[in-house]
Amino acid sequence: MPAKPQRLLSEERRREIVRLLKHEGSVTVDDLVRRFKVSAVTLRADLGELADQGILVRSYGGAMLPQDPHQEFPLRIKKTIHHAEKVRIGRAAARLIQPYQRVILDSGTTSAEVARALKQTNPSGITVITHAINIAQEFIDCPNISVIMLGGVMRHVSGSFVGPQAEHLLSELHADHFFLGVDGLDPQFGLSTPDLLEAQLNTLMMRVSQEVSVVADSSKIGRRSLSNIGDVNQVRRLVTDDGAAPDVLAALRQKGLEVIVV
Repeated sequence: MPAKPQRLLSEERRREIVRLLKHEGSVTVDDLVRRFKVSAVTLRADLGELADQGILVRSYGGAMLPQDPHQEFPLRIKKTIHHAEKVRIGRAAARLIQPYQRVILDSGTTSAEVARALKQTNPSGITVITHAINIAQEFIDCPNISVIMLGGVMRHVSGSFVGPQAEHLLSELHADHFFLGVDGLDPQFGLSTPDLLEAQLNTLMMRVSQEVSVVADSSKIGRRSLSNIGDVNQVRRLVTDDGAAPDVLAALRQKGLEVIVV
């Protein structure tokens, strides 16, 4: 009997968290601690339960409403979502880069983790090609890594350059390895992202690269976004985390992808 009031209190608190999310779009654990006067451990458990129900998405230090496949969050928000998984994916992907390779890193927070992991090893002879400001900035203090920055029209939401200028310069280059972060990877629909121009540039990046590796956390696996980038058979491998649905990973393997789960 004593446990019943506590259970009701938890349910009421979780309903209030959902109400706050719908009103504000995101919440932090620190704010919830001040509001509800309970421990951070208790609130993380609340957020975990609501995430398991698909009501919210956990982020670094808080939570937010689930993302519409056609919506794109700014980088400052995206980097907090599935942060730990993206770090692991980035480290595993960086280990695939060989000395003296020419590597394309697209825009996005998972690709940024590949860049950070590569920066830590600081190998000689690597050339990084990117259209993303955040990726280029990672290598400012790395004289051993050459950077080719594609220009064009800036997308403010992603801090990346797209359009004819970026495509023209890219078409004159060749890369050994392309690391592609996507918003959706579906065995039938293929690779996808919310922005038409970003998708068009990504398609060209695949075309000029000898090898393509998709780096995507498990929330992107089995999902479809607005703009198609290419087919699954154009990809050599997928690097993802252990939250990905086993049946979708099995379907991707059947299509010939090497799947690395971290």
